[in-house]
Amino acid sequence: MTIKKDESILEIQADFEKLANVVLEQLDYMEHFVTSGELSIPNEVLSFVTKNEKEIDKAEVKLSDKIVNTIVLQKPVASDLRRIIACYRILINLERIGDLVINITEFIKKIKTEEIYQNFHEVLSNTAILSHKMVRKALLAYTNDDRELAIWTIKNDAIMDEINNKMLKKLVNKADSEEKNKHLLISIITIKEMMSNLERIGDYATNIAEAAIYSIEGKDIRHHKLEE
Repeated sequence: MTIKKDESILEIQADFEKLANVVLEQLDYMEHFVTSGELSIPNEVLSFVTKNEKEIDKAEVKLSDKIVNTIVLQKPVASDLRRIIACYRILINLERIGDLVINITEFIKKIKTEEIYQNFHEVLSNTAILSHKMVRKALLAYTNDDRELAIWTIKNDAIMDEINNKMLKKLVNKADSEEKNKHLLISIITIKEMMSNLERIGDYATNIAEAAIYSIEGKDIRHHKLEE
């Protein structure tokens, strides 16, 4: 029983790492799309990203089943159970991050006014870079049992929220002053949605970091003030 349990846990961790790497690859592409400032994405790249997203969805379902079966059939000890549950929580957030990457690529294609996109390009780029970094560090916090990386991620979520709020105010003001230009309005609304999706990646990174802390310490800090 112990050998089979250990093998099951190792298999879960191996599959988890594969899935996490695919999501990080998607974020690499997303960051490149946004920071390039281009409004066109090559079809072959879009096809690859879409293929990856389908693989993420399949892997999430498969790994979820493995986690449930391991808990029910192998009855892991408390420390292993905590890590597996944290893995399951992270898994859900990784799948949602994959969805957001697809959303962002679609938003880029919908923007019709390049000038307005360039006006906000720097803040979009910085947000894309930060959100990607947050996910990467949150995952490292889990795999390496590194509480400091988890704390860094959680703290940066507030920065992400502040950037998002400031940008949304600027977009609203721009829309009010340019309401007669249909293409411009569509672009402003699309950029607003794009920024919101980037900010949500940061939210999911924070969820991953909180799950990492649960795995490390056994403390569920969701909805609670972080203790340093």
